Amino acid sequence: MQKVCFKCEKLLPLTEFYPHTRMADGHLNKCKECTRWDTMQNRRKRVDYYRQYDRYRSGLPHRVARRNETCMRQRTEEPEKHRARTMANNALRDGRIRPEPCYFCGSTTELEMHHPDYSQPLRVYWLCRLCHRKVDNMTKVGVASEGTT
Repeated sequence: MQKVCFKCEKLLPLTEFYPHTRMADGHLNKCKECTRWDTMQNRRKRVDYYRQYDRYRSGLPHRVARRNETCMRQRTEEPEKHRARTMANNALRDGRIRPEPCYFCGSTTELEMHHPDYSQPLRVYWLCRLCHRKVDNMTKVGVASEGTT
C-alpha cells in the first residue's frame, strides 16, 4: 500500500511513514524524511530550549540507571577497552600525555582520544569529534585508515 506525503507530495510506501494511531490508515500523513527535517529545523530554531531540556532528561533516574547499566556491561564485556581508556585518562590528568590537534583535519576543538590498539593504552591519536566518528564508522565496515591500524 502507498500513501502521498502532504509536505513533499511524493507517493511512497507505508513503510516510509511513522505509525500514528489517530490517523485513519494508522500512519502519519508526513513521510519520515520530512518529519526528520521538520524536527531538525525545530531543534535548530529553539536550540537553547532543547539544550536545557536534554540536560534535564539526562538526569532522570531511569536514564541515569540505563547509562550506568550500559557502562557496566561494556566494562565486563570489553575489559581491555576499559583498562586502556582509564590509563589514557589518568595519563592525561597527570600530564603524561597532552592533547594535540586532530590527526586528520588539524582542528583544536572537541578533541577525543582514539585507541587504534587497546593493548597499547598510551598510544592514542587525537581526533576531533567528527573525524573520530568517521574513523569509528570506517572501522565498523572494515575499512582501515592510514595511521589507525
